[in-house]
Amino acid sequence: MYNSDMPTRAELPGSKQLIRSTLIAFFTALVLLVTIILPAEYAIDPTGVGRMLGLTDMGEIKQQLEAEARLDAQLSAEAEKTEATEKVSVAPDTSPAIPDEAVSSAPAETDKETETAEKDKPEAQPESVEPQWRDEIRISLKPGQGVEYKLVMEAGAVAVFDWEGIEGPLNFDTHGNGSGQRISYEKGRGVRSASGELKAAFTGKHGWFFRNRQTSDVTLVLKTRGDYVEMKRVI
Repeated sequence: MYNSDMPTRAELPGSKQLIRSTLIAFFTALVLLVTIILPAEYAIDPTGVGRMLGLTDMGEIKQQLEAEARLDAQLSAEAEKTEATEKVSVAPDTSPAIPDEAVSSAPAETDKETETAEKDKPEAQPESVEPQWRDEIRISLKPGQGVEYKLVMEAGAVAVFDWEGIEGPLNFDTHGNGSGQRISYEKGRGVRSASGELKAAFTGKHGWFFRNRQTSDVTLVLKTRGDYVEMKRVI
């Protein structure tokens, strides 16, 4: 069956043409690597074209998120290792028992003295009203600096929070770890403030990692209240 004519030797590309095509392909790939791929993926922009196209900003975001994810994983691993080594010891009660006879043989005058002392006691002052926020943190973050605060919570416990970057926005990662588990609740970049509830998915430490990506200091104000044991600063 006839399909097509076979090319003659003269019609085949020569060695110079093959080398030329290879060099063109190589330089085209190199240009794309330098102007597109490196800025968009790694925030490396030697020519400045990536910045003009907005690709370098994309690469910086990716690198920041990856760096923060690596740091969070490292901190979570260290926190879990610390939790595994913590032991709670309860001291035995070594106080001698008081015989029933000693109690029953107390003089009757003791009751009168107790009544007199009760009368002389000043009136109990009314309990102070619990403040709106249980914990309030105010810390200044330098450019590039990060900080992490976590709440020690039981599974299902709920904490109310409110945080703000006074002079500018912050990057944040709300997450938790403990009991061999990890969870990411929410992440954000360039956020000025946030508030709401944090419900613990499991028993452990749950909270926020903040980083200042501005060129000047930013004051973080974090307020919390609710059902948690304590607040801890991780880093």
